[in-house]
Amino acid sequence: MSHGLLVAGTTSDAGKSVVTAGICRWLARRGVKVAPFKAQNMSNNSAIAIRADGTGGEIGRAQALQAAACGLEPDVRFNPVLLKPGSDLSSQVVLLGDAVDHITAENFRSLKPRLAEVAFATLAELRAEYDVVVCEGAGSPAEINLRDADFVNMGLARQAGLPVVVVGDIDRGGVFASFFGTLALLDAADQALLSGFIVNKFRGSLDLLAPGLRTLEQLTGRPVLGTLPFDLDLWLDAEDSLAYGRVLGRPAAPRGEHWLRVAVVRLPRVSNATDAEALAVEPGVAVRFTAEPAEVAAADLVVVPGSKSTVADLAWLRETGLADAIGAHAAAGRPVLGICGGYQMLARSIRDDVESRAGEVTGLGLLDVDVEFAPGKVLGRPVGTALDTEVRGYEIHHGRISRIGRRLTPFVGDDGVSSGSVFGTHWHGAFESDEFRRRFLRLAADLAGRDGFEPAPDTEFAAIRQATVDRLGDLVEEHLDTEALWRLIEQGPSAGLPLLAPGATR
Repeated sequence: MSHGLLVAGTTSDAGKSVVTAGICRWLARRGVKVAPFKAQNMSNNSAIAIRADGTGGEIGRAQALQAAACGLEPDVRFNPVLLKPGSDLSSQVVLLGDAVDHITAENFRSLKPRLAEVAFATLAELRAEYDVVVCEGAGSPAEINLRDADFVNMGLARQAGLPVVVVGDIDRGGVFASFFGTLALLDAADQALLSGFIVNKFRGSLDLLAPGLRTLEQLTGRPVLGTLPFDLDLWLDAEDSLAYGRVLGRPAAPRGEHWLRVAVVRLPRVSNATDAEALAVEPGVAVRFTAEPAEVAAADLVVVPGSKSTVADLAWLRETGLADAIGAHAAAGRPVLGICGGYQMLARSIRDDVESRAGEVTGLGLLDVDVEFAPGKVLGRPVGTALDTEVRGYEIHHGRISRIGRRLTPFVGDDGVSSGSVFGTHWHGAFESDEFRRRFLRLAADLAGRDGFEPAPDTEFAAIRQATVDRLGDLVEEHLDTEALWRLIEQGPSAGLPLLAPGATR
């Protein structure tokens, strides 16, 4: 059986995913055969893993990045349970890559044992195959209302005998109370596994921080394993679009005379918003997430991204006035791009008896196509040609194009089309193909009247992503106590850790 570690967090978005990726990269550089693992993820940002038989399966986007940090291709075992929220009360359950059920408040407890069994068995399989498995928790281990059925935080750590380190986001404030409170709320058996803390997103003087770190160590009996600095360049492959803020990335100045302004509609159930990241790495391309019709009107290019709830998000577009703003943008001959669910919203009609069970719904009518949902998902990593150059992408969707109008022009994928300034494709990730991205941006700029915009000839998205992964490894090596971290990985939870009340008394 291999060695292992669980990276937990005081909150969601504390930095568990990036710290896990950084530790994976650090270990891979040492020649360790390492794999990532997240027992259960909740995210609509997913990636495709191709199995040995050629079929595709879904995993969380963060686990795909962590796999890259390990030097591995994505594997459905790295994230055996993926929950994709379709509403506030229901999520689609993806089990080892395949959509198998929906989880609600009513069936939550009955499904949990099955999900836990798969997660535990999958981790055991990976630990037999790899030297080290670095596990990522979900949310916070101190969610005591969920502890009895937990299999992703302390439940996983206790079952597998894993040492736990807790990451806290100091940029949010209250990190010392969060560390102390997280530990104190755990029962004695769970506290015995929590072996250290990592401070994340620090900016300022370490000398001013040091007294607080020493007091935390004295109060808890656990070491602070390091303080990671705030790094503005770490924004690729976000687990949740809310992590982006309103402005995506830090674009360099334009190569030509003009900026190209891109408005990405922040849908309530947006999925794979990471499609916009490849646009945001381009010099002179300013990408902004928005729910404001005025910002859509002011943009050069409007992107309607993917959605886990196409029909519900389409209704939201109409309720907010965004549908009218998108329509006016297209009517003025300025570019509109729909990706996956966003493409479906641009259609003439949608027949959905699967996801929303709404039946026939009228689309925005910007593309003369009809959409029909099917129970099974299209999953794959296709390769094709568009704008006279090679394009690679990935597909994750229930909706199929059931009819294509005669006057439409083929775009990306077998069923992607364009009409004038309106474009639609089911392919995610297409803009990671550098030459295609440049040609599309040039076309979009022409349609928007931005003749002075010039795409950069040398932006390589794959190299930028690789640099991100390497930067994560650098941060771990430079700012964490890697000797102490390796001892935990190799030897397991620290012995003789003190217990804190009230958890110690339960």
